[in-house]
Amino acid sequence: MSTDSRLQSLMARERSTFADRHPGSRAAYTRSDHLFGRVPMTWMNKTAGDFPIYLEKAQGNRIVDVDGNTFVDFALGDTGAMAGHSPAPVVAAVTERVQRGLATMMPTEDAAIAGAELARRFGLPAWSFALTATDANRWAIRLLRAVTGRPKILVNSYCYHGSVDESLIVVGPDGRGTSREGNVGAPVDVTLTSRVAEFNDLAGLERELAHGDVAAVLMEPALTNIGIVLPEDGYLAGVRELTRRHGTYLINDETHTFSAGPGGATAFWGLEPDVLTIGKAIGGGVPVGAYGLSAELADALSGRGDLDLVDMGGVGGTLAGNPVSMAATRATLQEVLTDAAFATMIETASAFADGLIKIIEGYGLPWSVSRLGARVEYRFASPAPRNGTESAANANGELEDFLHLYLANRGVLLTPFHNMALMCPETSLADVARHHEIFDAALKELQPE
Repeated sequence: MSTDSRLQSLMARERSTFADRHPGSRAAYTRSDHLFGRVPMTWMNKTAGDFPIYLEKAQGNRIVDVDGNTFVDFALGDTGAMAGHSPAPVVAAVTERVQRGLATMMPTEDAAIAGAELARRFGLPAWSFALTATDANRWAIRLLRAVTGRPKILVNSYCYHGSVDESLIVVGPDGRGTSREGNVGAPVDVTLTSRVAEFNDLAGLERELAHGDVAAVLMEPALTNIGIVLPEDGYLAGVRELTRRHGTYLINDETHTFSAGPGGATAFWGLEPDVLTIGKAIGGGVPVGAYGLSAELADALSGRGDLDLVDMGGVGGTLAGNPVSMAATRATLQEVLTDAAFATMIETASAFADGLIKIIEGYGLPWSVSRLGARVEYRFASPAPRNGTESAANANGELEDFLHLYLANRGVLLTPFHNMALMCPETSLADVARHHEIFDAALKELQPE
């Protein structure tokens, strides 16, 4: 039997097993006629099975579905639950807060405390809050266009910054920027609003900045949503030098790279962005986003009387900074994702990565493993891809779906968008060993007869 036909045969078996194990989820999905795509958010259809798993409850790094199946969860809500599911301090803070007002459009002291903690961790002194990192990125972009008078934003090919219109651009086969495949309803041709350079390519970045029309470089310090792509030695320092030389602001999006440590990649690598955006994990599962500004930028914006920063100028949202989000953020930062918790999470992730490498090498596979703090990912390429385009070219959707479904059928979840495993404070070495046992069994079944 050929490798391809073996994979197809195994996948058919796993799909049948998945259907047998999840009749309640299948029934719930079938009944959801009045949901677009049958799910409350269309990304939930990204599943290796024929329907999504429906949640009953989640605690720590365990999920129980509506059919009573229990999973070790390495997906953790695609980083949204990096603090673990329903951490006790967050539950207590939110429970107490909801009894005293939900949507008041008034500040609470929790917000100031959360802002001070973010300033301590990331080194930027002035913070504002949103409901998502996508909104934080959008608002940062508007502010930097305003303060520079420049129209364009530069991103890395195959970056991830949520649904920000300006970020949906990639380097095409001819080396020029082009709309990312599948871009939905772009308001204008993305090349009118954006420039693009490959990650780890300083020459390409300088070429694009030389046009003099880029207000800001919006980047992850390491690419994450196309597989972890780590920066090469000197790359991030080179980005900072080039942006300063060309009068361009630098935004670090730490929404996923927060996994690097208590102060994200910014603190871990000693970076100096002008703006830092973040979301997901800092709320412990409650919706929140935030952006921090350098003192210089905050002063420059505060002195602009022509900018409407308090009404309809395009920066803000009625529920942003709401009391519940602020209570959750304060509790998450002060009591859950602490320095000590990160130390444990990173130690566990190191064990996860080391074990993966040993298994992959044992089968002689040309794969690679990358780790960013508490986040680990394997790619079907060796050496590891050095930019987003290379990473996208080495994707294998059929193999990825098989491994995800094989693991899920045996009680282990990876994030559905890629081969990422994330550790939370409750993730144990026994959980790591369980994943590796199943992963090894999957690879053994894939071996040609």
